[in-house]
Amino acid sequence: MVSLVKYLWHFFKNKYFLATLFFLFWLILFDQNNWVDRVRMIKKKRQMEESIKYYQEKIREDKKRLQELQTDRENLEKFAREQYYMKRDNEDIFILEE
Repeated sequence: MVSLVKYLWHFFKNKYFLATLFFLFWLILFDQNNWVDRVRMIKKKRQMEESIKYYQEKIREDKKRLQELQTDRENLEKFAREQYYMKRDNEDIFILEE
């Protein structure tokens, strides 16, 4: 145990070891490209990639829906009735909310 302490003390007295230790400490916490900011950026990048996938899926669904509305008159009428509460002349609409 005593020899281990002497061995470690020998390293801590070395100015090159201390300079390297200080340099690593500086890089991890204070540098422009520090480790803490990198971890945050990686996390933010993953979130953005997930949102990109979500919006690409929504775009595919909306394109499909738009194609259906442009080609089929019954779907267009159904969409207008559901989204904009449109009705025919001889109908009454009752809106029920939960």
